[in-house]
Amino acid sequence: MQAAFRVLASYVALMCNAGAVVILGVAAIEAFVLLVHAAPRLGDQSVKRRIWVRFASWIVLSLEFALAADIVDTAITPSWNDIGQLAAIAAIRTGLNFFLARDIESVTREELARPPSAARTLA
Repeated sequence: MQAAFRVLASYVALMCNAGAVVILGVAAIEAFVLLVHAAPRLGDQSVKRRIWVRFASWIVLSLEFALAADIVDTAITPSWNDIGQLAAIAAIRTGLNFFLARDIESVTREELARPPSAARTLA
């Protein structure tokens, strides 16, 4: 039974890691397409901020998947070394998530506070 759990957990961790990679790939492609599409308006800081917010939101989601994979990996065969590495990775990723989420919220609040006439769409 324990061997079956380890196999299942390794597949779950693999899927979480694959999800993180796919999410980052989709995010990079989307950001690139938006940048190319908005190239004539890149002098406008709000256009760049909106593209950044979309990209950063994808990165936050990807970090969550990567952290989940690390937690599942450590749950399979935890050693003190693995637990220490997980703690360091979790602290770094949680810090990144916290600051990215805070920056996303700040930029979003700024955009919402602008008058409707000043707001422009990415499309």
